[in-house]
Amino acid sequence: MTTSRERVMGAVNHRVPDRVPVDFSGHRSSGIMAIAYNKLKQHLGITSGDIYVYDFVQQLAIVEPPVLERFHVDVIEMGRGFALNSEDWRDWVLPDGTPCKIPAFIQPTKVGDDWQILDPDGTLIAIQKEGSLYFEQTCFPWLDDGGGDFSDLAAAMDKVMWATLGAPPAPIGFDDAGLKQLAEGAKRFRASSDRAIIGLFGGNLMEWGQFLFRMDNFLMRLALEPARMHRFLDKLTEMHLANLEKFLSAVGPYIDIVMFGDDLGMQRGPQISPKMYHEMFFPRHRAMWMRARELADVKVMLHSCGSIEPFIPDFIEAGLDILQPIQTSARSMEAVALKQEYGRDLCLWGGGCDTQHVLPRGTPDDVVAEVSRQVTTLSHGGGFVFQQVHNIMADVPPQNIVAMLDAVNAG
Repeated sequence: MTTSRERVMGAVNHRVPDRVPVDFSGHRSSGIMAIAYNKLKQHLGITSGDIYVYDFVQQLAIVEPPVLERFHVDVIEMGRGFALNSEDWRDWVLPDGTPCKIPAFIQPTKVGDDWQILDPDGTLIAIQKEGSLYFEQTCFPWLDDGGGDFSDLAAAMDKVMWATLGAPPAPIGFDDAGLKQLAEGAKRFRASSDRAIIGLFGGNLMEWGQFLFRMDNFLMRLALEPARMHRFLDKLTEMHLANLEKFLSAVGPYIDIVMFGDDLGMQRGPQISPKMYHEMFFPRHRAMWMRARELADVKVMLHSCGSIEPFIPDFIEAGLDILQPIQTSARSMEAVALKQEYGRDLCLWGGGCDTQHVLPRGTPDDVVAEVSRQVTTLSHGGGFVFQQVHNIMADVPPQNIVAMLDAVNAG
């Protein structure tokens, strides 16, 4: 009998599996917002268990075993092996009034009708305004001074919400004690599950520039100060490589896929030119992805949203195995063309159902038709793992979620 892990890794290696592998909440871009998850549980008649929000920024829920089993989910994130005790969580309330649990190390403060995250020195790091469904970044550490000589990179990164509001296994660090915890937790988790396990590393380059300088300023500096931005990216890559060594030394034997992230696309085209990508980012992505292959027996995945087709040849040359999420509603990201051009070299992970239009606004029949069309195209010859394009938003009807996952499982 084929296990979920064998099914996923066979597909990643371009073998035709016994059925299409399914990823639903296997990482922070294939998940479901807690409000939608609560409605899905109610729709399915599941009354057990609390709502656990593991990603506080995006307010994504931990999908529980009954739901994973109901939809034959084959992928799971390594973080589910951590924060297993009641003291790891605190009570909170979602924007729609639903009680939930959030990681205990996160301490939101109510100010008027808004929720705020403050740095120990009082700096406002992030805010969820009344009526909003997630947190927004408010602190851009190098907005005004431009980063100086970048010697305080680590301290500046600690003032960005994506670092401050990490998801389990955070807040475990990369010191000796933390690495021991990571290794022990990952080993236990692998022994408990036959699903393919994704270890989220990150290693973002473009996005960290945007988090630190603010998007407009970073794009301007890439164009106007390329030599200086090379120095910044060198320092950032050096830090990522050191952390990658530590991370994979601890968890490498217990995960199947290491996931990197860097959103490089917009709806109608890339954020930067292919020439700028090749000069500024390609060699550094290549250094990290090739090093991951040397350090552990893992497949390398990149999460990158939007219209990124012009970069894909460089991704392949840089050592990428898996591209996710295949935003098929963006320009030049049509499933047929991508499969034909790149399906022999990359596993296309995602693209199974449009999350901008069809999933939130279509009927269940529309969803089933979309899934059937995309799966037929993308699964041909292996090299495909199903997920909806991105996280399921709070307003998606539970009937559509069920229709989507039942459709892919129906074959």
